[in-house]
Amino acid sequence: MHIAILTFDGFNELDSLIAFSILNRVREQGWRVSIASPTGTVRSMNGLMLASQASLEEACEADAVLVGSGVQTRDVVADAALMARLKLDPARQLLGAQCSGTLILARLGLLGDLPACTDLTTKPWVQEAGVAVLDQPFVAHGNVATAGGCLSSPYLAAWFIARLKGVDAACGAIHYVAPVGEKDAFVTRALEKISPYL
Repeated sequence: MHIAILTFDGFNELDSLIAFSILNRVREQGWRVSIASPTGTVRSMNGLMLASQASLEEACEADAVLVGSGVQTRDVVADAALMARLKLDPARQLLGAQCSGTLILARLGLLGDLPACTDLTTKPWVQEAGVAVLDQPFVAHGNVATAGGCLSSPYLAAWFIARLKGVDAACGAIHYVAPVGEKDAFVTRALEKISPYL
């Protein structure tokens, strides 16, 4: 099972790395989570250098793909050659996007006329792409999920795990990362957000 997190220059660390950490709480042989980028290294919006673990082409063959966000997402969607490399297919993959990653899915035509979630900065660009934006942190339609706001990462990660390994595995991963003294409440909240879409 390979989950690829698409991560571009200018990426938001919270989106890519929180999801990366939570998804890696599944300790099972064959379970692999990778940062996938168009180049060997990418620099975050705050200057963190990150080495890519998979190419975009490998990501397009993954079982699940999470499209992270960043401050250069509009440059990504304006790059026809780069966008042409993103051959994603919800018929054979779970797809998720966070914040401006939703703009990438919209521009690829993978959201159709379904409403989506994104962050407040990206909202007008997603609407301009013809997608209605919901005022909530998470939504999924079939095999495609979107989330809005940096700290919605746990919801997106929990949805991926629940879909791929079951609700118990998702609860275990969220419980592990939740704040002490708030673990049960944190798990309950995550389940409330994703359960309608499982």
